Amino acid sequence: MTAQPRPTTTPETGRGTAPGSAGPWATGGAAFAGVLMLLHGVLAVFQGIAAIAEDDVYARLGDYVYEINLTGWGWILLILGVVAAVTGWGILSGAEWARAVGIALASLSLVAQFLFLPYAPLWSLIMMLFAVFVIWSLANYRPSA
Repeated sequence: MTAQPRPTTTPETGRGTAPGSAGPWATGGAAFAGVLMLLHGVLAVFQGIAAIAEDDVYARLGDYVYEINLTGWGWILLILGVVAAVTGWGILSGAEWARAVGIALASLSLVAQFLFLPYAPLWSLIMMLFAVFVIWSLANYRPSA
């Protein structure tokens, strides 16, 4: 006969968490990931519009390794931004589809921001860190039944 693991309680809230369920970090992290994804989407839309408009927001590079011009990157960021904002809203509203889509979009965003590094290095690094946090928090979030 094996002993069943007992739920633990936190002194601050007195609420228990069952073993194997999401702790407060993952639960709060998922809400924060939803907000980050929503904001990231809106900011990526603005970043994409600025790149499409070619209004000298981003410095022109000579030869870029990936052979996509600034307007191409603008469209990529604009589309990813719109879908990310909708997914962030879905995460905040508790939609089940949003978690998997959020992980996939954060992964795509991570790659897109890496490729955008020559145009805006500091901004791309910040957005890459946001994407890593979103992936981590959504992967660790286990909603209670």
